[in-house]
Amino acid sequence: MLLLTVVLSALVRVPTLMAADVPARLTDQEFWKLVTDLSEPNGSFRSDNLLSNEVWFQRSLPQLARMTRPGGAYIGVGPEQNFTYVVALKPAIAFIVDVRRGNLDLQLMYKALFELSTDRADFVSRLFSRRRPATLTAASTPTQIFNAISAVSPTEDLYVANLANIRNLLMTTHRFGLSADDLGGIEYVYRAFYTMGPEIRYAPFGISGGTIQPTYAELMTAMDDMGIERGFLSSDATFSLIRDFERRNLLVPIVGNFSGTKAIRAVGRYLKDRNASVSAFYLSNVEEYLLQDGTWNAFCANVAALPLDETSTFIRSVRTNGPSGLGEGFTSELRPIAAEVRNCSSSPRP
Repeated sequence: MLLLTVVLSALVRVPTLMAADVPARLTDQEFWKLVTDLSEPNGSFRSDNLLSNEVWFQRSLPQLARMTRPGGAYIGVGPEQNFTYVVALKPAIAFIVDVRRGNLDLQLMYKALFELSTDRADFVSRLFSRRRPATLTAASTPTQIFNAISAVSPTEDLYVANLANIRNLLMTTHRFGLSADDLGGIEYVYRAFYTMGPEIRYAPFGISGGTIQPTYAELMTAMDDMGIERGFLSSDATFSLIRDFERRNLLVPIVGNFSGTKAIRAVGRYLKDRNASVSAFYLSNVEEYLLQDGTWNAFCANVAALPLDETSTFIRSVRTNGPSGLGEGFTSELRPIAAEVRNCSSSPRP
């Protein structure tokens, strides 16, 4: 019997324990303490990044799901694409690390809208301050939702009421310690979505521009190569996953430079203290800027300090030789993190 047990143990690899001590829910106090304690001072970037331009990224999700394990920790950067990654990977906790405090304000706006909304149509209605058409149901496709809501004019009264509800949920219900600057940042972001509607686009040099970039509606109705919609608004069931994740305070936005001295390492200490490993780290194309600034090795050392295993995966947006219109010209690259950060003093990025 002992010999049989040994043989079976050799043949069957027991999965790594991914997040044994990460709580199923963070209290409001625990959430806000993480936001404040793990964050670095506010930084800057050339654009607001109110939404992504990565219309292609859903194509990598099936492979990404095969490469990683659910139940770990997800780390990402930027706006709404993180919600789809969270839905696809099913982590125990997620940290959104961005150099701009404005992205934290954006994520808090989203958090409030998720918590306030009953379903996808309600969420999209609130996001753009447009009345929900009565024709929309749980069976409506993302295309049907965006076509219907795009046909409705925005309403100033609805915008004012929604903004008040966002502030009330964050400040009164959750009692988060938002500064006047944060409240102003949330209003700035929400006003942009109200003003521009579902046609809002990524703007590479500020809130105006980006004319060849995909609209929010186009991002939310994108499909993978098999014609399957995998976004966080693809179904009410998918939407419910990210809404529940937000209601349990498990998506934690923090301010941090990838090559900074605090944020990434602080996330690593939090995860190590709770026996959690990083399942995926979404980088977008931030490494381009780290290389330009000569700080990639510092970033590499930060990542090497994270709790990793053989399935921990980098998700990169890398340039291709293909067409650059409508957010194309890039593709998603998936690489094992541990192998890439084994020697941070070597030449940058394999």
